[in-house]
Order: sequence, then C-alpha cells, then structure tokens
Amino acid sequence: MRRMFFLLFFYICVSMLHAAPKREMRGVWIATVANIDWPSKKGDVQSQKSEMVKMLDSLQSCHINTVVFQIRPCADAFYKSDIEPWSYYLTGEQGKAPSPFYDPLKFVIEEAHKRCMEVHAWINPYRITNNENTKILSENSPYYKKSGLVKKYGGKYVFDPGRKATMDYLVSVVADIVKRYDIDAVHMDDYFYPYKVPGCVFSDEETFHRENRGVHDKEEWRRNNVDLVVKQLHDTIKSLKPWVQLGVSPFGVWRNLKEDYRGSATETSVTNYDELYADVLKWLEHGWVDYVAPQLYWEIGKKIADYEVLASWWSEYSHGRNLYIGMYASGMEVNKGKAWKTPNELARQLQYNRTCDDVSGAIYYSARLFLKNIQGLKDSLRNDYYKYPALVPEKKGESYPVSVAPTDLKIEQERGSSYLRWKSEPGEAGTATAYYVVYCFEGKKVGDLNDPSNIFAVTADPQVDVSKFKKADADKYAFVVTQVNRYRVESLPSEIYVWKK
Repeated sequence: MRRMFFLLFFYICVSMLHAAPKREMRGVWIATVANIDWPSKKGDVQSQKSEMVKMLDSLQSCHINTVVFQIRPCADAFYKSDIEPWSYYLTGEQGKAPSPFYDPLKFVIEEAHKRCMEVHAWINPYRITNNENTKILSENSPYYKKSGLVKKYGGKYVFDPGRKATMDYLVSVVADIVKRYDIDAVHMDDYFYPYKVPGCVFSDEETFHRENRGVHDKEEWRRNNVDLVVKQLHDTIKSLKPWVQLGVSPFGVWRNLKEDYRGSATETSVTNYDELYADVLKWLEHGWVDYVAPQLYWEIGKKIADYEVLASWWSEYSHGRNLYIGMYASGMEVNKGKAWKTPNELARQLQYNRTCDDVSGAIYYSARLFLKNIQGLKDSLRNDYYKYPALVPEKKGESYPVSVAPTDLKIEQERGSSYLRWKSEPGEAGTATAYYVVYCFEGKKVGDLNDPSNIFAVTADPQVDVSKFKKADADKYAFVVTQVNRYRVESLPSEIYVWKK
C-alpha cells in the first residue's frame, strides 16, 4: 500500500512538472548573419519566400508563438531602409534590393501574424562587418558614411560605443523600424562591447578623453555608454509604440560569485559586466528592458557553468521583469560533449525551467537545427511540453488596457463545414486585436480558462472551423471566445455559446 502511494505521489509530481502553463514564451531565433538559418539562397526571392513559409508552418506545428528574426546583422537591412543598405546576406550584393522586389521584414510580419506568432526584430547594435572583408560593403554602408565612428577590432569593424553620435545613430535606426513596421518587440543579442581577443586592444582612449561625461574610471565609463544607449532605446520605443517591447539576450553569466556577492556560483572567464560592459541587472532593476533571455548554452552539471545554477540565479535576479531562457537547440548537433549526445538534455532543462517561479518560457537557438528535430526535440515539444497552445506572457508589473470581449457567437454552415463566427471591436493602436482565443468545453458549462488543454484554437480571423474536434465526441459543446490585444492582454470571455452538434 505504501509503495502504491509513493508511486502515485511520484507520478503526480512528474505530471505537475510537465504541466504546461497557459502563458509561456516559446520563441525561436532565425539567424540571417552568414545565412545561418535563412535564406539558404541569396537573391532568389521565390525560394526565400517559400522557405520562410515552410519554416513558419513547421514552427507553428509545435506551438512556437514567437520568432526572433535577425533584421540587422551587420549595420545592414533585411527591410527597406533609407538609413542602411540592403544586406549582402539577402541578395548577395550589399545595397542591392531584392528583385522582384519584396520587403522581407514586412513579409515575415504578415506571415507570422497570420499564424498568431509574434515577431521580435533582432538587431546587432554595434557590428558593421563579420570579418575584415570590406570589399562587399556598398558605398552607403556606415563603414563609409559614418567612418569617424568605426573601430577595427579582432578582425571585424564595429561602431565605437563611447561616441554619442553612435548612440544617436543606433536610436535613429531603431526608431525608423518601430515607426514603419508592425513588430512586437526589438531584440538585442549579446554583442555589446566586443568579446575580448587575445593580443588585441580596443582603442577607445581618445574617445574616453573627449567624451567621458565626467566618468573617470574607464571600465565604469564603458558600462555607462551601454547603459545610456539601452535606456535611450527603451524610452524611444515606448514614446512611439508603448506596446512594443525591448528585449535583450545577454551572455549567460552576469558576474561570477567570486567577483560580486550578487554573482552566480559559476567560474567563467567571460562575464557580461566585466568583458562586454553590459550591466544587465541594472537594466532590469531600472526597467530599461521589458524582458531578458540569457543564453544558457551549457548542460546541467557543467562545472564552471551549471545550467540549473544559472536558471535559478536569473530567476532570483530578474527584478520582476519577464525572464525567458535562451536554450541551445543547436548544441545537440554541434556540441560534442557527452551530455549533448545523450538524448533529452534540452527536455531536462525545459523541465527544470518550469520549477523556477520566475522563468516564463524559452527561446531556442536557432531555427535551422531546431527544425531538424535532432534527438526528437520537436516531437517532445509537440507531443508533450508544448502539446497545447500558449499565449505570449504579458509584461510583468504593469497594467494595460483591456479590449472588449467578442460578441454574437454563432455557428454557420458553409461548404459542408461548421464555422463558429463572432464579432469584435477592432480597437486602435495597442488595443487592436492581435488574435482570438477559442475555448471549448463538453456540455453546457464553461470550465477552467487557465487550462491550455481547453483552448480549441488561436486564430487571427473572427471565425474557426469546428467541424473536427480533438475532444471526445459529445452532443453538446460550450464555446467562449476572448481577444488578445497588442499589449498581450486577454479580454473577458464572450457570452457562452452552446452548440448542439
């Protein structure tokens, strides 16, 4: 009897660990630098469009709800810009527009939003080239047009982060994107000050003397430079479209415990604070970023950087901001360590995430290898961890407008199918409808709206085909519908509609 009780308790605990929340970030990075994920063919417009649609369909099939699309890999553009040139990685010639013309960012936004997926516009703030080859740069590249702001370091060309002109230029680029495109967030990766290269010195002494703003410690000054641009970006974005978020995906270790009493119990030689001059905790504490997605690309049990230690640490120091974990899906192919060749390392990490109170989801790097279903990762998500849809989390700590609930639910027959249809107020700006959530229950009563297994569909259209049910056959079904606005706030449910099948 005692053994049976223990086994029952064990299975209940495992079930609770696997239980998916209704709100969860499920994102995937789509890297365009060096054509890592997309496009596989430079200049071939039809192939690029088809490839992106196939990618989005595949991501949707395992309930991914966000794509983090790299639109500015090297001070260039995967969108129509009057400030920076078209990307070499898009057309094979920097500055050359796609032919026949299309706007990749606009295309991705339209296709993703049709699938109720958010688009986070991923930019690299300071990188101008990915190597020393300047021959591929167009005459409109900042390498030429902003040459006074350019530094060579470690075989690459980057902007000088200490120049106010650099800060203003970066903010102008981001403001242009936010104004003209219907993105859901701006996303920056871990490349702030460049990673240190042995034998190389980042030569910003002249800038330090000329533009130190009264900060006389060079290390502090460098951190302040990055602080200033992050705050300026945040304030600019919110002044233009307050529902658009600013997220950052830093290197996984802020500081080691031996360097700071707030640091993590890790022993890495690289840290955000000391090498990249990115004081991410300060940004979180002051609310200059809406979410953080630290890149925890180590395995559980790693001596110098244990995944579980770091996930718990970021959970403790997220300062009430949204925390998503950057997970290394590509590691299952490229990392040769034993842990990464043992099936389910990422599944174990995902399971651990759900034990951390302040972890609200994950973003996977990166799309191409994620979609290869290495070690059955996609299958595990689709059949278990992400079996049901999830809404993108609301921003923590703030209240936003709530849209009006849909009305006038009814079933209409069309071409042999039954469609549930409704009406809604479209709203404006941040209260505009992002998508609808349709809940279905057997019988005549509404059950738990917080249980994602009761979500029948998430749709961008004010209708859904209810002819085929995933639930057991019954003669009556109760439906309610909500709408989620651009602030990610879900409305109250509609009145119940009971369908006698």
